[in-house]
Amino acid sequence: MTPEIRPAKAADAAAIAAIWNKIIVETTVTFTTIEKTPEAVAEDIAARQAAGQGYLVASDGAQLLGLACYGPFRGGPGYRFAMEHTIYLSEAAKGQGLGRRLMTALEEHARTAGHSCLIGAVSGENTAAQAFHSRMGYVEVGRLPRVGHKFGRFLDMVLMQKLL
Repeated sequence: MTPEIRPAKAADAAAIAAIWNKIIVETTVTFTTIEKTPEAVAEDIAARQAAGQGYLVASDGAQLLGLACYGPFRGGPGYRFAMEHTIYLSEAAKGQGLGRRLMTALEEHARTAGHSCLIGAVSGENTAAQAFHSRMGYVEVGRLPRVGHKFGRFLDMVLMQKLL
């Protein structure tokens, strides 16, 4: 069965939190150390969708395999066409082209909504994500040394952008 890409629902919140929290606890993919609650994820889904922003999931029957969403890159009306995205897959879903499908659907959502670009803020240690973004047509537009701190060490952030 080919995984389905669809808008996230509140009922997906616990599974989304589980994917996200594994990444928070075990990796430097994200610099945050605060785990997501299903309630907070459900609120985020509702808020982004109410604002016309994309929040998509990939599922294979009852199993959630990944998520992709976007929101404002920075506050203020001058930035309203620039969006920052997040994309995470479960370990079981990696290497099967699902990330490409999710990102393509998210980009189409953003393009249709009138946004000019998507920006990924990627951990400097996450070379796999940097390579993925490059394959998807994103270019490195900035590198911020030592802006993150996790697991007792400083981390760089790589900004990658795609014009839509």
